[in-house]
Amino acid sequence: MQEISFTVDGDFVELNQLLKLVGVCDSGGAGKVIVASGAVRVDGKQELRKTAKIRPGQQVQLGEIYIKVEA
Repeated sequence: MQEISFTVDGDFVELNQLLKLVGVCDSGGAGKVIVASGAVRVDGKQELRKTAKIRPGQQVQLGEIYIKVEA
């Protein structure tokens, strides 16, 4: 299991961009494909919205990767 902390600038970060910014994928487009595949969970629930607004305090999971979003 890999845990990553990410500090967001502003109120939120779009899910596909978050995956790119933490290095899970190479581009926002690749992030959209990953989200569309159903492999991403936000706070324990499957998330299919590619540009879902991820806010501080939320956790994103992709396989064994856990991303904790902080202010």
